[in-house]
Amino acid sequence: MNPVLEARDLEVEYRSKRVRAKPFQALRGVSIEVRAGETLGLVGESGSGKTTLGRAILGLAPVAAGSIVYDGRDITRLRRAERRELGREIQAVFQDPYSSLSPSMTIESILTEPLAAAGASKKDARAKVLDLLDRVGLPSVARSRLPREFSGGQRQRIAIARALALDPRVIVCDEPVSALDLSTQERVLDLFIEIQERAGVAYLFISHDLSVVRHISHRVAVMHRGEIVETGSGDQVTSAPMHPYTQRLFLAAPVSDPDVQRERRQQRRDLVLGVGRD
Repeated sequence: MNPVLEARDLEVEYRSKRVRAKPFQALRGVSIEVRAGETLGLVGESGSGKTTLGRAILGLAPVAAGSIVYDGRDITRLRRAERRELGREIQAVFQDPYSSLSPSMTIESILTEPLAAAGASKKDARAKVLDLLDRVGLPSVARSRLPREFSGGQRQRIAIARALALDPRVIVCDEPVSALDLSTQERVLDLFIEIQERAGVAYLFISHDLSVVRHISHRVAVMHRGEIVETGSGDQVTSAPMHPYTQRLFLAAPVSDPDVQRERRQQRRDLVLGVGRD
C-alpha cells in the first residue's frame, strides 16, 4: 500500500537573531511514512524533535531541506491559500484541551467554523455538528454550552470532533492525551481507535509515553536528537526495543509492581552507564 503521507530526508533549522550564531538543527534527515488507515506512533523525550516534525507537516516549522509528500504531491512549500485548502485533508489535535478551544464560543460555533469556511449551508452544518457530537460520544445538548462547562476529557473529545469536521484523511495528534488523567487517557485513546476503524483516517500520533504509543500504534518510530533511531511494529518497538535509547525509554515507563519497577530502574541505570563508557 502506498503511503498517504511521507517525510523524505527532512531537515528543519531555527535561526538565531544573533548575526553569527549557527542555526539550530531540530531535524536531521528524518524520513517517515504513514499509510492510509494506520497509526504511526512517534515517540521520544522532550526536545527529541517529534513535535517539530508534526509542525513541519502542518506547515508551521521552517523546512531547510528534504520534502513532505501527501498523496503523491509535494506539499513542502505551499502558498498560504494552498495550505488552507489542504486543511480539508490534514488536520491536527493538540496537547492542551483547555487552551485549544475558544472560551467565548459555544461548541456549536467551534464545530461550525471550519464547515462554514468550507462553504457548508447553515442547515448542513447544524446536521454535521450533531453527527460529530454523536461520533465522539457527547450529547446533542452540548452544542449550546461553552468549553469551560466540560471536563478535560470532554474538551479533548470536542477538539477531536473539530478535527473530524472536514473528513480529513490524516490527523496529526500532538500529545493529545498527556494533559489527561490515566482513566480519561484510556477512554480518549479508545475513541481514536474507534473513529479510525469507522472512518479509515490515518494518524501521526506523537507522544513521550511508550505505553500510550503501544495502545494505539500499528507502527512506531523513535526520535532522539532530531533523528529517527528505531522503527518497527508497535509490539516489537514497545516490548522488545533494539536501540539503547528506546530501551531506556522502555525501562523508564512506570509499572504497577514495585519490585519490577525497582528492577527496571536498576537496569536503566546500568544501561545508561554502559552507553556512557562507549
